This record gives sequence, C-alpha cells and structure tokens, in this order.
Amino acid sequence: MKYDITKQTAPKMPNLGRGTECIRLLISQASKDMHEPLVPMLFPPLGAHVSGAEFQYPDNTWKEVCGLMANIVADSGGNKGQLSLLVEAICRDFRQHDKGVTDKLVEWQRQSNANGGKDSTARPNLALWFPPVDTTAAGFLLNSMALEPDGRTQYFNLPEVEMADGLCGGHKKVSHMIRNIYDMARAGALRATKDGVTGNPILRASMTLSANPYSARSFYKHELFNGTFGRMVFSYKPRTSRDGRIPRQGKYDDEFYRKLDEYLQRLDNCKGRYIIRPLNKLVDNLAQDMASLADLVDDDILWDFSKRALHSAWKAGCILWMLNNQTWTKAIGELVEWLVYHDIWSKTQIFSDLLSGKDADLVGEAQRRGPKNMLDSLPDTFNEAQLKALRVQLGKSEEGANAQLRQWVFRKFIEYSAQTGLYSKTEEYLKGKSE
Repeated sequence: MKYDITKQTAPKMPNLGRGTECIRLLISQASKDMHEPLVPMLFPPLGAHVSGAEFQYPDNTWKEVCGLMANIVADSGGNKGQLSLLVEAICRDFRQHDKGVTDKLVEWQRQSNANGGKDSTARPNLALWFPPVDTTAAGFLLNSMALEPDGRTQYFNLPEVEMADGLCGGHKKVSHMIRNIYDMARAGALRATKDGVTGNPILRASMTLSANPYSARSFYKHELFNGTFGRMVFSYKPRTSRDGRIPRQGKYDDEFYRKLDEYLQRLDNCKGRYIIRPLNKLVDNLAQDMASLADLVDDDILWDFSKRALHSAWKAGCILWMLNNQTWTKAIGELVEWLVYHDIWSKTQIFSDLLSGKDADLVGEAQRRGPKNMLDSLPDTFNEAQLKALRVQLGKSEEGANAQLRQWVFRKFIEYSAQTGLYSKTEEYLKGKSE
C-alpha cells in the first residue's frame, strides 16, 4: 500500500507527469491550495463529453464513463467556488449547445401560451447537456428521454449539496436516484394522466456537488450503509492555517481555452469498445491492497465502499487514457492509485464517527478519528492478549482477534512462533512501512 489513510494529513498527490497534461492545465487556473481537492472533481464534467465508447472492467463487463459523481467538502470560505469556474471552462461547448435548445423551448412555450394551450404543437423533443441547478425530477426524466437516442450524458454542477433534493424529487428519493445514476440503470415513471411524464430511459448523467462538513454529514447521515455513500467520490479539504493571503487564480485566457479544446475533442472523438490492460492490471492489484487495508483496520465498512472507490477511479483512468491520445503512462497509473486512496481518506475524515455507529454532534467539526492500523499500534513482537486489549480500547470485540491474526498471517504481515506463542511483524511488512 502506497498511502497511509490512517493519518490526519491527506495522501500527497503524485506529480502530474507525462499523460496527465490536461489535468495539469486545468488546475493551473486554480489557487495552489485547491490543486489536490479539485483534481477528483474534474472527472465528472470531463467524462460527460464521452459518448459512444465502452471499456471493459476487470470483471469482464462493459462500462461507459458516465455515472461519475463527486462531492467536494470544505469549510465555508474554503475556496470551493473555484470548482464552478473550472466546470464552466470544461463545459463551454455544453453551454453553447444548450443556448440553442433553450431558445427553441422558450419560443415553443411562448406560442403555446399565446394560443391558450389550444392547437399548439407538441413540445419539441430537445435535450440539454448541462441542465440548470433548479431542475425537477420530472424535468430530469424528460431530459433523460431526449438524450437517450444519442447516448449523450447530462451533467449537473450543484453548488450546494441540498440542491440534489429537488433534482431527485425530495430527500427521501436521493438514495435511489444516486444509485440509479451510478449504475446507469433504467429509472423512469409511469403516470396515469397526460399531464405527467411517463418514460423509462437509461440514465446517463454525471454530477458534482459542493458542501461544508456540517451539510455533508447532515445530508448523507442516513445514506452511509445502503450503497449510496460508496458511489459518491469525496474530496475533503481540511481547514488550513490563517495565513492572511488571498489565493491567486488563473486568468482563463485564449491560450488556455485553445489547449483545453484540443483535449475535449479527443473525448468527443473516442468511439467504440476498448480494453485498457495496464489500467485493469492496476485495479486488480489495488483490490488486493484494499483487502489488506481492511484487514489491518478490521473494518468491513471500509472494505465495502473501497470497491466502488476502485470503480470510480477506474473510470477516471479511462478518461485520462482518452485525454492522452489513447496511450497509457506510468503517471496516469500513479494518479489513478492516488484517487482511490484520497477518496477513502476523505470519507473517513468526514464520516468516521458516523460510520462507526456513533450519533455524533453534526455541528462539531473535526478531530474525528479515522480508521486505525492496529498492527502499527502493537510492538514488533506481541501476543494475542495484547491485540484483544487493543481491540477493546478501539471499541471492537475480543472475539475477532483470532480471525484477525489469521488474516495477518495469511497476508504475511506477521508470523507465528509455536515455541514462544508470540507473533512477530515480518521483514516484508516492516520494509513496506519504512518505504
């Protein structure tokens, strides 16, 4: 495992080397303190530019790169608003397309009102690629139906996480909608009257959201264990020191847009089916790392949501591969690996007490303890009783100690001496920690 997510400090993003030039170009317009928090947020709007392309996941199923959803979390005044500037830059072509569509819809509405609703033509079957934040659940369904024939993805950027309630038809339906979007499911409605919207399209959508720690915890509090939480990528920016300096952003000049348009064209042009073998090999290896991490902290919940963290990072890897002229590089792999760990670290920093079943105060902010690597808390040589005592201290049962020791032996983290009855950390484990 390359990153230690049990620490309070965020996993350090690798250098954006060859193959990640588009990401480097985009964050060049953001203030330096926002580079790492913003990188995971770039993939939903980038992925929304892809249609007609499928990629084979390591489980042999074919996936599109829609369904990406990411939520940036930072304190009020933490510069989250820079995301919207980058989104508008990436989606300039979407805005241009939607202006023509909106003009036609407004004209149709004007004519319909002028006729008093009589003898008016049917509503034109036109789709928005970048719908406004105040989109209702019925409007979302109608737009999904219009997009389906062309396989286009609609993209939403919601500056406040609570705005998702309106899109989903109320907070009670948020969980179902997020899962359906992520899974690219058919999710529609059957209405009994002509005034309702009836349809059952494949949902092709991507989404970015912004929240502060309080609103994020409040919004997802009841969605942590039903699959909704794992499907959302989180990017957490902790509170920084009071340095008294106003962050400097880029100027979004013509040269920036020229370069960006070249990358976006690569996404638009990518059609067909592809297998990115280096990416799939990396994800297979990361799946083993996630299992090892879950064993070290003895946490089934972390294991559960790490599976979708892998899937989301894999989609980001597909996008990076397309942006780099369908070529894989070491730097792309390093960034994909970081995205997995950064997502999991962000989740544990924001929600660790809620994930452990504690009904914590939503207002109070951090010093929330993330997962703890229990093996690191034990001496190099120890016995089962010491592990049991540590588990009790961490709120876990004594009974799980024996199974945890067997897993550690299986993964070659420790070895057992029948003569002494003691366990010792292996040289392989200690070497990995030192590296």
